[in-house]
Amino acid sequence: MVECSDGSLYTGYTTDVERRLEEHNAGQGAKYTRGRIPVKLRHQESFKNRSQAQKREYEIKQLPRRKKEELID
Repeated sequence: MVECSDGSLYTGYTTDVERRLEEHNAGQGAKYTRGRIPVKLRHQESFKNRSQAQKREYEIKQLPRRKKEELID
């Protein structure tokens, strides 16, 4: 999960966190983050396969902001 320059939170999955952060900050990441750079990594989790990562991504996206902030803390 990254925090955008406007304070919003963006959740996604990747196999390479550092590369993905660089892409986001170069304006080449997700459409949502392009106008909200720079972004900062605020939370990450690791999984054995993409399926598990996608399921967790969906779960996090369904959480209210307060619960996402609890993950960050």
